[in-house]
Amino acid sequence: MAAIPLREETLGELKDKIVVISGSAHGIGLATVQLLYTHGAHVIHGDWDSPAGSSIDSSITSSSKPQVPGGSTTFVQTDVTDYDSVLQLFDTALKKHGRVDVAISNAGVQEVGGWFEKGLDLEGIRKKPTTKTLDVNLLGCIYFSRIACVYLKEGNTTKADKSLILVSSTAGFKETPGIFVYTAAKHGVLGLLRSLRPYLPKTHHIRTNAICPWMTDTAMVTGIRDSWISNSLPVNTPESVARVIVETALGTVPEGGERMKDEGVVEGLAENAKGGEKDGKVRYNGRAVFVEGGRGWDIESGIEGTEEVWLGEKVSRTLAKGQEVLGDGTDW
Repeated sequence: MAAIPLREETLGELKDKIVVISGSAHGIGLATVQLLYTHGAHVIHGDWDSPAGSSIDSSITSSSKPQVPGGSTTFVQTDVTDYDSVLQLFDTALKKHGRVDVAISNAGVQEVGGWFEKGLDLEGIRKKPTTKTLDVNLLGCIYFSRIACVYLKEGNTTKADKSLILVSSTAGFKETPGIFVYTAAKHGVLGLLRSLRPYLPKTHHIRTNAICPWMTDTAMVTGIRDSWISNSLPVNTPESVARVIVETALGTVPEGGERMKDEGVVEGLAENAKGGEKDGKVRYNGRAVFVEGGRGWDIESGIEGTEEVWLGEKVSRTLAKGQEVLGDGTDW
């Protein structure tokens, strides 16, 4: 598995960057807004929780001591399940700053509704369940990504580096009993990542990566927090996840690459950053970064690098040939 080293110089990349983020009022989103602002970025942030979101601008500017002055924050009430609402978020960024450099799809909700309750009977099954979990966590991400692609591309005549981050979850690649629709939605986010990563660098000059936080100390995990800690399992802070988000969005792949197995360095991550070559540097593209205890680990390099083991050498070669025929999606 490949480590994502946190480099101090990456924070210096934030100065004057124009960043749009959804789900900004609480938890990881709020911590990300704070990190961006304190390092000189201009942040246009959206959330459905208007009271909490609108208070961020005044509270951050009054209480945060920026390490790099000159940043700003602008809140826009946003419902990511409403396409026009997401458009308004990006319109605000473009009108205010003239461009967008980084877009972070972070909005998410917990499992809502008893989709697979064991007590469901012939009467209860007749009531249609809510689709809110799917709508926010997957459809909202797809809406955000579609719109972000156009706004990131707009006016980018110099082909400057642009970055799209999709926040998934460990539930995006591991089974998580009890949160069925949430898990399906977060798997869908990684499906979106994998389909966009060969396509967007060529068509829009945009890199795409996903973040998959494990247990993070937010209001979404209060039911499991005590048991988790009592078993001495690692816990992310929202701030540590925010730091990995920024590194993945703007950081460069270490020269020669770094792939980590436990704590030992072995070879090669750079070859897995397909489509990430910008400004003479290799930046992350197409990575799904698992975050545990504040550390980031790219799971895609492990999946790709061991395919011949888990699929079989012959079938893997056949699959690779088929993928070559499909190409990057621009020719069919």
